[in-house]
Amino acid sequence: MSLVIAVVGASGVYGRHLLPRLIARGHRVRALIRRPENAASLAHCGAEVRGADVFDPDSLRVAFAGCDAVINLATSVPRPGQTPDFALNDRIRREGTRAVIDACCAAGIGRLVQQSIAMIHAGAGDSWIDESSAVRPTSITQSAVDMEALVTASDRQWIILRGGLFYGPGTGREDDWFARATEGTLKIPGDGTEFASLIHVADMADATAVAVERAAPRSTFLVGDDHPSSWRDLLTYAAATVQAAVPPLGGPVTLPSFRASNRRLRETLDWAPRYPNVQAGLAR
Repeated sequence: MSLVIAVVGASGVYGRHLLPRLIARGHRVRALIRRPENAASLAHCGAEVRGADVFDPDSLRVAFAGCDAVINLATSVPRPGQTPDFALNDRIRREGTRAVIDACCAAGIGRLVQQSIAMIHAGAGDSWIDESSAVRPTSITQSAVDMEALVTASDRQWIILRGGLFYGPGTGREDDWFARATEGTLKIPGDGTEFASLIHVADMADATAVAVERAAPRSTFLVGDDHPSSWRDLLTYAAATVQAAVPPLGGPVTLPSFRASNRRLRETLDWAPRYPNVQAGLAR
């Protein structure tokens, strides 16, 4: 069934991977952006581009008119190498999400897919986590917990996708690893035994396309690859990819360990990552 889908935050790296997938599946996509300079590539892939801002509820209500579903990808997470200022991202998650929900209600749109993060479960060491695992918010992830609370308290037919750490074209993550490994400044966090669940941005986009079509209302999914990696294995491989020396231990630990299972997504929506581990995703 073809849907008319509004994508909020369409010009971000996640949105740029998602839009052509939705269009290829036969959906009509309305790409909502704040800056006109981001319109050209989205229009060329077949999307209808509209101006809208999550801090301007009226613009959202107008843009959502006539749509069957909304996918909210709005975010402002600092990219690797940028100053870690999360204030705008926190505001988007709280104020922006409330505005998106209110606009969905005003436009009569029931189906809302909300991007979230698997890192709200971080802190379980090497134990596997799933969607029912304890939420352990930090100062950085608390706004994601608040965002989810807004969504789940609404009367919309919501779907929440808790993604792992993004990597892949446009994310800047592996570029940062490769550059620092080459210049000899890359360090493995702590003793390297903490786990990280990653997801290639193309796999996240595929999961989102499937979820907007088939996921049951009021369902939550962790989206990660099949084989979460320790930081020691992950960054040693990244360095080897650019023929650099093994990075030393002792780097700052900025994220507690999280080893996320994608079992529910696999079994419920028949999804599987194209890149089952980071070695496959980083191959050059």
